[in-house]
Amino acid sequence: MHDFPPFAFSTVAHIVAEPGAAANLGALLRQHFPRARRALFVTDAGFLRTGLVQAPVASVKAAGLACEIYSEVIADPPEKTILDALDVARVAASDIIIGIGGGSSMDVAKLIAVLANSDQALSAIYGIGNVVGQRLPLVQIPTTAGTGSEVTNIAIVTTGATTKMGIVAPQLYADLALLDAELTLGLPPAVTAATGIDAMVHAIEAYTTRHKKNPLSDMLAKQALGLLSANLLHACEHGRDLAARQAMLLGAMLAGQAFSNAPVAAVHALAYPIGGNFHVPHGLSNSLVLPHVLRFNMPVATPLYAELAEVVVPQASGSTEARAEALVIAMEQLAAAAGIERRLQQVGITEQDLDKLADDAMLQTRLLGNNLRHVSRDDARAIYAAAL
Repeated sequence: MHDFPPFAFSTVAHIVAEPGAAANLGALLRQHFPRARRALFVTDAGFLRTGLVQAPVASVKAAGLACEIYSEVIADPPEKTILDALDVARVAASDIIIGIGGGSSMDVAKLIAVLANSDQALSAIYGIGNVVGQRLPLVQIPTTAGTGSEVTNIAIVTTGATTKMGIVAPQLYADLALLDAELTLGLPPAVTAATGIDAMVHAIEAYTTRHKKNPLSDMLAKQALGLLSANLLHACEHGRDLAARQAMLLGAMLAGQAFSNAPVAAVHALAYPIGGNFHVPHGLSNSLVLPHVLRFNMPVATPLYAELAEVVVPQASGSTEARAEALVIAMEQLAAAAGIERRLQQVGITEQDLDKLADDAMLQTRLLGNNLRHVSRDDARAIYAAAL
C-alpha cells in the first residue's frame, strides 16, 4: 500500500510543443486571447540580435495586434530592469505580455503582466503569495532548456548589489507556454550544458524536496531526467539537431512543472550567492555545487537518489548506496564531458570568499527549509570548500 500525503498541484493550462510554432504565434494569440490588441515582447539584447524574434513579431502583427519590444533584460535582472520594462508596458498600454528568452526574460515578463495594471509596488510582492488581483494575459516562449520558468509560478529578482529575492504567487503561472526548438538551435555548447544541468537539478531537487514531494511532481521529475540525461551531450555536440533540442525543451519544462509544486532546496540556496557575488550564470552556479550538495544529503537521501539513478544511469547496480553514488558520479561526468567549469576556482572564487558565500547562503531560508538534511552555516562553508 502506498500512502500519499495530501497535495496540491498547479501548472500552466495550455502548452504547445512544436518546432516552428513561434512563427505561428499570431494565430495562437487569436485563438486563446481574441480580445488582445497590443502585445509587448520581453527579451534580451542577445536574443534580439539573433533575429529569431522577427518571425513571431511578424506573425502577431499579421494577426492585427500592435507590437512593442522591450529588449533590455539582463541576466539575474535587477529591480531597475523590471521598473523600466513596466514603464514601456504602461506607455504602450500593452494588454498581453510575451516573454521570449531565457529564465530572466520570462521572469521579467511575469512581473510586468502582474504589475502593469496594478497599484502594488514591486517591493510589496516579494515572498510567497503577496500578489493581489488579476494580471494581464501572459505567454512564455523559452529559448533555453532551461529554467522551466515558462511553467513556474516563481520570479527571481536581484535586489541591491548581490542579493536575490523570490516572488512566488499563482498569478505568475502563464496562460500559454510555447516550446519551439527552432529558437534554441543556435545555443552555444556551454550554455546548452549549463542550462540543461540546471533543469536536471530542478528535477533532482523536486524529487527529494522535504515538504511538498508529491506523485505528480515525482513522475514529471523522472520523465524530465530521462529526457535530459539522454539528450544533453548530443545537444551540446550536435546543436542543430532539432529532435534533441525539442527533447531538451520538453525535459526542462517537465522539470519546471515538478519543482513549481515540489520546491528546490540547498543546491539553489548555495548557487544564488555564487551568481549574485560573481555573476556566474545560474545554471553553471547550480552545476558547480550540485555533486557536493548531493554528497552532503546522501545520509538522508540515499534511497531517493538510488531511484533517480535508475533513470539517469539504468546500468547502475549493487546496493542502494552504490546506485545513489552512481547518480552523483553520472552528474559529475556529464559536466566533465560537456566541458563546463567544474570548480569554484575556475570562476574566480578563492578561499577568502567562502565565509561571505556561506553567510549569503544562510539568507536563503525559503530554499534551505526544503532540504532533506538541515544545513548549518558550517555545513554550507564546508560544501563550498569541497567545491573550490
